Amino acid sequence: MAGFKVPDFAERAKLAQEAKQRALDKLRDKPAADPAVVAARIEAAAAKEAAAAEKRDARRAEMAEAKAAKEAAKAEREAAEAAAAKPLTAEEQKAIRDAKYAARKARRR
Repeated sequence: MAGFKVPDFAERAKLAQEAKQRALDKLRDKPAADPAVVAARIEAAAAKEAAAAEKRDARRAEMAEAKAAKEAAKAEREAAEAAAAKPLTAEEQKAIRDAKYAARKARRR
């Protein structure tokens, strides 16, 4: 029984050249693409891209609308906080102080 023979460079180069030639023959034997099929593929790709662009634009518009609503709510909240944060008059401050004092006295009894 013969042992394994390590292929030398010439044998490896020959095998590589044959494999390359088989691949080229396979490509050459492939029929040309049908123009109608190619046109249909191009139309399908264009339709898909148009649908994606429409969806993307709708999403962007939705996000812009949500951002505008959020900013409006924030501005409204800040306006309400500013209105609520107006300084109290001396009478209002005295009434609050008296109410706290009365509550403290009521807890002690």
